[in-house]
Amino acid sequence: MYARTTTLRGNPRAIEEAITVVRDEWLPATTQLDGCTGLSMLAGRRSGRCIVTSGWRTEETMQASAESMRPHRTRIAQVLGAVPMVNEWEIAVMHRVQPAGPEACCRVTWGALRDPDRLDDDLSTFRITLLPRFEELVGFSSASLMVDRVAGRTVLAATYADREAMLAAGQRADLLREQYARGMGTRVTEIAEFDLVVAHLRVPETV
Repeated sequence: MYARTTTLRGNPRAIEEAITVVRDEWLPATTQLDGCTGLSMLAGRRSGRCIVTSGWRTEETMQASAESMRPHRTRIAQVLGAVPMVNEWEIAVMHRVQPAGPEACCRVTWGALRDPDRLDDDLSTFRITLLPRFEELVGFSSASLMVDRVAGRTVLAATYADREAMLAAGQRADLLREQYARGMGTRVTEIAEFDLVVAHLRVPETV
């Protein structure tokens, strides 16, 4: 499974319009494409930052969709007054405990791998050791881990039922993040929190 992310940071006052465009225009157009497993959107209403993620069954179908995605990126960039940054990923882990509801929030952790050659072993450790601990967090909904093997980058997204649950996870979530960084041999480069405003990324479970 693969994913393409489009990240934009623009006018916070235009976020609601951007959400409407993604939900009403980008989502239905994308899900009709061959190999697409859906689309999601994370939004930082105060920061003006958003991430639109499309899922794909194979790397080939992801690549074939590139031209079709361009007009939608241009449209959302115009709404936000932002320059889109596009990245492509392998979806290494997808695990859901419960469906995301209307108040769902997400904490995203980006990292740089110290030793990309150990990635497969590190992913096994993550699945066996750390995922069960995430499940113990009150309000935890799902976790996804995407990797870029060539660039040696990772991005971990943990979704919670609502912002209260995400904040309540607090120190336990911080500890898990530290264990994740050590276990994956990853240097954390950034952490950010978002509202999950479009949740239609129908990627199958990998656990």
